Parts: sequence; structure tokens; C-alpha cells
Amino acid sequence: MIVRITRSLLLLQLLIAMLIGLAVVQVLGADTWTAVICGIGAIVLLRLLINANNFYLSWRYRSETPAAYKLNLMQAIRLFVGEFSASMISSSWTMPFHTFDKRIARRPAALPALLVHGYGCNSGYWHSMSKAMTRADISHYAINMEPVIGSIDAYASVIHRAVENICSETGSDRIVIVAHSMGGLASRVYLRDHGDRRVAKIITLGTPHRGTGLANFGVGLNCEQMRWTEDGLEGVCSEWLQALAASEDVDSYRVFVSIFSHHDNIVAPQISSRLPGAVNIEMGGVGHVALAMHPEVQSIVIDEVLKIPR
Repeated sequence: MIVRITRSLLLLQLLIAMLIGLAVVQVLGADTWTAVICGIGAIVLLRLLINANNFYLSWRYRSETPAAYKLNLMQAIRLFVGEFSASMISSSWTMPFHTFDKRIARRPAALPALLVHGYGCNSGYWHSMSKAMTRADISHYAINMEPVIGSIDAYASVIHRAVENICSETGSDRIVIVAHSMGGLASRVYLRDHGDRRVAKIITLGTPHRGTGLANFGVGLNCEQMRWTEDGLEGVCSEWLQALAASEDVDSYRVFVSIFSHHDNIVAPQISSRLPGAVNIEMGGVGHVALAMHPEVQSIVIDEVLKIPR
């Protein structure tokens, strides 16, 4: 479904760009190249504004940034450009055209991994991480969780089927789950419902373990389940998140590694990604979509997978 949605949005943007270009030619008498630049420029500007709005909303719900992670002007510019580039690449290239279900290493160097995407994404989001894992000789699988705006609880069954299939296909008793954003919550539900017999480790990237204020502006039951109310740290997470935490065995958090950025522009307050009892790895200067594409994050994930005894 996300493939169809993203391709349709690309087509719509192309049509809008063509209409703008045509208007520039007819109204201003501009040449063809000027019309093309104006049409494409208008779409890029719109995407920039959407990205900027996400950063503004995340600032409203922000948690306090530790002194060690505060950014100067140039670092802030690199953060914005990096996140904008990542969002353009994922929504306009990898998610529409680079979905996949598995990539098997000839000589696997580690346990197989299952990649679980976040809200509004599909397996194409993992394109860059997949290339890094392939270079590291890590066999990995990916799933597409649908319906797009469905319940997070229902996604756990998708993960369960994938885990059992991977173990059956590879002969491995255990796997590693690498999950981005909402995918980390779905992985927690899976662990609660099916236990950790098949799971050696769950690595979450920018998962709103305690919710996010930006979910108040999204659509779907899954957004309702991820909500955080009020600004900063004075708010309360959704009843669904409270119920999830109450239903879990706290000891299960020992298998989690939570990687998050103090400058996440979708998960805010940013320390919502901190999971008590897990290994929490803090970063700075990286946006939400950019997490799985960032070389340092990829290196951390691969190191975490490789160091698990097979």
C-alpha cells in the first residue's frame, strides 16, 4: 500500500510542478529551463516547509538537551539538511522503488536480523541499512506492516510470522530484531505476547517508548496509541502505552538496545526513547528519518548484531 501511496504522491507532485511551470511560461513568458526550475523549486520548498514544521513541533514538545549534545549554528544546519535529505530519499526513492523481503549472506557472520519499519513506511526505508548489513555479511529480512493506520497490537502477529519463518528458513533458533520508531513498539508487543525464546536482542532506533507529541497531528489508531499530551516532560503518554508497560515483564527490557537522538524531530520529548532497564545509546545531531541511514548508527547496529554469540 505504501508503494502505491508514495508513487501516487510523486505523480501528484510532478503534475503540480508541471502546472506551475506552465503558469510561469504563460504568465511571465519565461523560457523552458526557468519554468522547470520554478516547478521543481516549488515542490522542494513545500517539502522544506513540511520538514521545518516537524522540527518546530518537536521543539514545542522537546525534552531538555544535555549540554554535551547542544548544537552550534553549523551543526543545526547540518542536522536540518541531513534530515531533509533522508526524508526526500526515503519517500521519493527507496520506499516507492526499493522494497525487499530478504537478503541472504553467502557466509553469514551473525544471527539473522528482522528489520521492522515505523509509521507510514515500508521495507524500502531500510535500503541504506540493508546495504551496510550486506557488506557485514549479515542475513536480514524485512516486513511491511499493514494496514498503514491500523493498531500496533495487530502488527505483532506480522512480526511473529516473520520470526518463525526466518528461524525455519535459516535453521537458527534465535534472531535479532532491528526496529525503527513505531516498529519498536510493535516489537515490544510481540515480545510480550510470544516471549523472548526466539529473540537474542531487539535494537530500536528512535522509538517513542513513552509516546510523542507529534502523534497528536497524525491519523490512525496507531497514532492515537503513540500520543504524548502536553509540552516537555510534564505530560502523560497514552492509555495504550501505559497499559503496554503495565502488561510487560520489566526483565524483558534487558534484551533491548535503544538508540536515539536528542535532536529527533518526530519523537518529542526526545528522551521518550529511553527505555529503563535497556542499553540506551544517546546521540546528537541526527534527525528521525535519518537514523537508519546515518553511518554511525549503522556501525552501532552492526556491532551490536555481530557481538551476539551464534
